[in-house]
This record gives sequence, structure tokens and C-alpha cells, in this order.
Amino acid sequence: MSRRGTAGPAGVLAGLLLLVLGGAGQAHATGYRYWSFWDLTGGKWTYATQGPSTARPSDGAVQGFRFAVSEDSRSAVQPRGKTDFAAVCAGTPAQDGRKRIALVLDFGTAADAPSGEAPPRARTACARVRSDATTADALATVAKPLRYDTNALLCAIAGYPRTGCGEQVRAAEPQASASPGTGSGTEDDGPSVGLLGGIAAVVLLGGAAVWQSRRRRG
Repeated sequence: MSRRGTAGPAGVLAGLLLLVLGGAGQAHATGYRYWSFWDLTGGKWTYATQGPSTARPSDGAVQGFRFAVSEDSRSAVQPRGKTDFAAVCAGTPAQDGRKRIALVLDFGTAADAPSGEAPPRARTACARVRSDATTADALATVAKPLRYDTNALLCAIAGYPRTGCGEQVRAAEPQASASPGTGSGTEDDGPSVGLLGGIAAVVLLGGAAVWQSRRRRG
């Protein structure tokens, strides 16, 4: 009768180490660097359900754009600062046959900027456009130059960024001390505390396995 194979201490140690290192490899999520599009409703930002080229906001609408690195729409960071239509469009009187759209443009943080670029200061603008205009039309009146890719994805507002469009990047781990919507601008250069602790646990478990094996043979 053959003996059933069992994993020795070295096998157990190797398996546990793979689990720890595998988890460490996922410490940094993959994200995308792009302009997200938002609607201000009831004083709160909500991710827009349409793109700026198809959305046709009504007079008095407040819409925002935020440049950042995000994994998806659920993790996208909102435009910073609080504002309202009256504050943005106070100096732009209404006209017959036209509508006014308040736009909030947040160019993001240095941590989210492409290499060699610095984000401009956030600003607001009141676009007065024809009554059937889209958000993209409104944006074009106050924030040129705009840049789009071949799939009509909005790549740049007011010329920022100069290059790139929705490229995939490694998103930095969130920092406990960072404010919502801001980046730390730094990355770890060595193993994390969690990784070191995990390796220490693997070593301890491996040592215990070796001790138990020697005890059984003794």
C-alpha cells in the first residue's frame, strides 16, 4: 500500500510565503488618469450619467470636472470646494433664447499630474450658450483649448494635460492623513509594514512546522 504524500515544512513555508507576496503585489491598484464629469444636485456632487457631449443641462445647472487618477466611477474623486449657481453666474445676466451653465473646473493635484506637468489652479466659469447646447458646447466657450481622442473622450480642458488621455497608471495607496480628493504625491520605496509583518508571521509558522516535524521524528 502506497503512502499518501504530505507537504513538508519547506512546502508549507513556501506556500505561506507565496500567499503573503501575492497579497503584497496587489497593494497598489491600477487606475486611469482622466477628467471625470459631475452634476451638482441638492448641494452634492453626483457622477454624471451622460457624457458632456450628450448632456443638455437646463439654465441654472452646476456641473463639474475633476482631473485625477481613479480606478472607476465609484472611486472617482469629486471636484473640490463648495459653490452654487448664484455665486458663479452672478456677473452673467440672463438672455432670451440662451441659458447659463455654471462650470467648476478642478485640475487635480500634483500627485495625479502626468510627469513633467503641474496642474493649474481650480476655477469656475459661467457659460452662456444657446438653449439647446450641450455641456461640451458650454465648456468650449469658457475653457479652450479642449482636446479629445478619436473616441470622443475628453482628454484636456484649457490645454491640461498637454499629452495623454485616460492612460492606465498605478494608483497610489490612500494615506490616512490625506484629505478627500487630494493625493500624497509619494510612493513607498521599500516593503510595507504589512508585508514585513506577514513575512515575520510566515517565518514563525515555518519554524513551528519544522519543530513539530522534528518532535514527531524524535
